[in-house]
Amino acid sequence: MKKYILDLQVKSVERVHERYVLIRLTDDKPLPEMLPGQFVEVRVDGSSTTFLRRPISINFVDKQANELWLLVACVGDGTRRLAELKAGDTLNCVLPLGNGFTLPVNFHLSPFTSHLSPFTFHLSPLLVGGGVGVAPLLYLGKVLKEKGVEPTFLLGARSAKDLLMLSEFEKYGRVLVTTEDGTMGEKGFVTNHSVLQQEQFDMIQVCGPTPMMKAVARYANEKGIECEVSLENLMACGLGACLCCVEKTKEGNLCVCKEGPVFNIKRLLWQS
Repeated sequence: MKKYILDLQVKSVERVHERYVLIRLTDDKPLPEMLPGQFVEVRVDGSSTTFLRRPISINFVDKQANELWLLVACVGDGTRRLAELKAGDTLNCVLPLGNGFTLPVNFHLSPFTSHLSPFTFHLSPLLVGGGVGVAPLLYLGKVLKEKGVEPTFLLGARSAKDLLMLSEFEKYGRVLVTTEDGTMGEKGFVTNHSVLQQEQFDMIQVCGPTPMMKAVARYANEKGIECEVSLENLMACGLGACLCCVEKTKEGNLCVCKEGPVFNIKRLLWQS
């Protein structure tokens, strides 16, 4: 896909949690085509300690409103600067970057398509997220629903207050929740949720902390379910030039920013 360097206008900045802000961006022209799982590299202005762009997952694209949403975790000086943006400010972005999640084929089963595997269609997808890793799953859920596939979201957090954007997720599918302290949903980690024993899924797509993703990948591997994960390796350039995001895979060392960030777990060494 063609990449763009754009000065996008900040439409709003909403504090959705003590550690997270939702930045809505727009432009005078229609925004470029973007796919679920891709990301942007944003320039942080006004910071004496942030020299490189920051990679931010594409949280949502509202084509009707011509908006791009970025869910930003305020963990360092650079992201704290982003949280201080105001409506009317400009944010310089390189987008869209990377490869996104696999999407279902938009056609019905017929004698001519019966040879295709369920993975081609993934009619029963489970989208699993934890922390700020829930961000790319919202846009993925929207696109899946537009293709006639209603996903199940399984979202995990430490406590009820740490769950993000639940009302938005509920627009696109069933939402299941786990919290470590049991204040909402089922108590425990996402891999402890009863739905994993009670229902069958033909695709699992995951983003969140690496230990969580590895645990879900083990479950998917044991059950023979196709599974994709969105890696969060440190990415500086976003174009595969700086080599700081390299991941060891069965195909050798690959740049996550260029070959990913989404990988089928069969390509990774996690199960070796």
